[in-house]
Amino acid sequence: MQPAAHHLAAFNLGRLLHDWEDPRVAPFRDALDRVNAVGERSEGFVWRLGDAAMEAAQLDPQGALGGDPRIASALSVWESAEALERFVFRTVHGRFYARGHEWFEPWATPRLVMWWVPVGHRPSVEEGVARLRRLEAEGDTDAAFGWSHLEQAQLWKTRGRGAAEAA
Repeated sequence: MQPAAHHLAAFNLGRLLHDWEDPRVAPFRDALDRVNAVGERSEGFVWRLGDAAMEAAQLDPQGALGGDPRIASALSVWESAEALERFVFRTVHGRFYARGHEWFEPWATPRLVMWWVPVGHRPSVEEGVARLRRLEAEGDTDAAFGWSHLEQAQLWKTRGRGAAEAA
């Protein structure tokens, strides 16, 4: 349940199968601006870490993401789980999400973590990575969770990569 005066933060990451410049990554790379623009116009969108700041975080060898040039990540804040879920599964984002296997390495641990933040808080990449590690270590808790922890979220069961497990 969403705590009063809180928004939902979401951090996700993956490692590309090929370099960003590789033509096999082009459909993903070339759609990022469009998908991000749709997100920013979506009902319930609050904030996302901008491209320049995210790229700097991704490429910093001393940073939380280790400087791997194939890492792709996103950090955003939404008014509610339903707002994020609508963007993820009911916009152009959903078409690219469904094709993730074409561009990203298989990942044995969670790629997405969500957590509640006080209204006005803007999380850092370091905070996102720490929450993701907590989810990996402890599973769903109130401090770090995936879609299955959110009773109000339902679209992921039929449209997300976890649809088979939810059935």
